[in-house]
Amino acid sequence: MAKERPKRQATLCIILDRAGDRILLAMKKAGFGKGKYNGFGGKLLDGETIEEAAVRELKEESNLAAAVSDLEKVGEFDFYFPHKPEFNQTVHVYLIENYQGEPEETNEMAYEWFNLGEIPYSRMWDDDKYWLPLVLQGKKLAASFTFRNENNENLVEHKDIKELSGF
Repeated sequence: MAKERPKRQATLCIILDRAGDRILLAMKKAGFGKGKYNGFGGKLLDGETIEEAAVRELKEESNLAAAVSDLEKVGEFDFYFPHKPEFNQTVHVYLIENYQGEPEETNEMAYEWFNLGEIPYSRMWDDDKYWLPLVLQGKKLAASFTFRNENNENLVEHKDIKELSGF
């Protein structure tokens, strides 16, 4: 029997500088995901579209501005946390190569540029090593990830990573 898809929707923006062959990641300073590198994103506000939330969260967490038209959707991932079902969520992942401004550290995030060949997967969510390299190769993906243990750190399963023709 298939799992019910999470009702909670969230966004994740991956900032790329292809000319410099690098990716902008942020170290989460507090809350869910504290101590991990990730992209920029979060929950939707009432009345917001997923794309509007992605643009807003990017600005709030990095001071970078992007338009909805700058978003390239590359992933839609369902995350399950059996020990904390309230964390279950579907995350809509976007690559952004066209943005305005310079990144700034915020109360929530400290940013760092990494060469694409030196992404710190050991300091990221456990699922990132499965999908991020594929996305950086130009693939669009859908997948399901389930985390185990009360610390919500390690994957118990990653399955159904499917390449899609588009969103």
